Amino acid sequence: MIQKIDTERIPIKLWLNKLEPGALQQAKDLANLSIAFKHIAIMPDAHQGYGMPIGGVLATENAIIPNAVGVDIGCGMCSLRTNLKHIEQDDLKKVMGLIRQTIPVGFKHHKEKQAESWMPPLDKNLHVVSQEYESAMYQVGTLGGGNHFIEIQKGTDGYIWIMVHSGSRNIGYTVAEYYHRKAVEETKKRKKNIPPKDLSYFDQGTKGYEDYFKEMNYCIAFALQSRKLMMERVKDAFSEVIQDVAFSNFINKPHNFAAWENHFDKDVIVHRKGATRANEGEWGMIPGSQGTSSFLVKGKGNPLSFNSCSHGAGRTMSRNEARRSLNLKAEVEKLKELGVLHALRHKRDLDEAPGSYKDIQEVMALQEDLVDIQVELTPMAVIKA
Repeated sequence: MIQKIDTERIPIKLWLNKLEPGALQQAKDLANLSIAFKHIAIMPDAHQGYGMPIGGVLATENAIIPNAVGVDIGCGMCSLRTNLKHIEQDDLKKVMGLIRQTIPVGFKHHKEKQAESWMPPLDKNLHVVSQEYESAMYQVGTLGGGNHFIEIQKGTDGYIWIMVHSGSRNIGYTVAEYYHRKAVEETKKRKKNIPPKDLSYFDQGTKGYEDYFKEMNYCIAFALQSRKLMMERVKDAFSEVIQDVAFSNFINKPHNFAAWENHFDKDVIVHRKGATRANEGEWGMIPGSQGTSSFLVKGKGNPLSFNSCSHGAGRTMSRNEARRSLNLKAEVEKLKELGVLHALRHKRDLDEAPGSYKDIQEVMALQEDLVDIQVELTPMAVIKA
């Protein structure tokens, strides 16, 4: 932990030296919630979000806040190790071409429904999920936009790795929006301890609480299945180009979710919004940007962070600011010098340029008490929307 703020109802513990004013106010809003437990933990990649900072960890007593999970429920990453220690540049380009043919990116969906076996089993009692299920069959195994990516990386262990970052697509967004509106209605009825609108919540035992928890968990399962399907398509691309390639060491970690956990001898609901669970010995992933290292880590189970760590480097500027202020030629030149097959083509892509992110090495240094680095991964090729 780097610093602590003691001016609110409960403390705020931060793993960074400076938090932008908007994100700091959001952290204070969390700390003043009547349902917030023990303290608020802010990870080193934190920046302003909706209601709660991205990179925030909040434990609550007997209540759940949809906006403290966010609109991309179950968003997370998975990694896979190949048995390859080298790949020729021409072969890598062929692999990337095949991936682009089988995995839609951005707003694109599959033209055909994917096999229903890739969908989590449907409970017809899930109101929003049932409505979105058919559409989701076209979206499972698609990447989406923003900071989602497919990346081929070279590890300090000598092996080539694959990493996928994606979420729950429209099904997760629709569930999040629907239950946030419901939570706002429920919160207004209480007429006391009213939090900011973006932190509206359901009390345990209410229908909204039960329904949201079930639909949230479905979206978490959907996001995992979607990543698994994309990973299968990436494996197929490798296998088509390279003989005798094999895969192992699959790791999956969501970073937008809420779950019952025991901390400080109490059962609480831990909300992680852009934060990764890091129990002692638990594997996780912390990516940088398409021009910087990513890391495979093992958690240290630090109770002060509610056994959490960062989910990435974190933004140093907004998307619009990046498009306005960064130089496309300079950002492309950086990637060219590194030899990365990158996804930076137009000025509109600058929101995902390396210059729009914090220094991942500094972020890792700030959380030495949260994780142990196992493998450092250098980007070789990246697909983004």
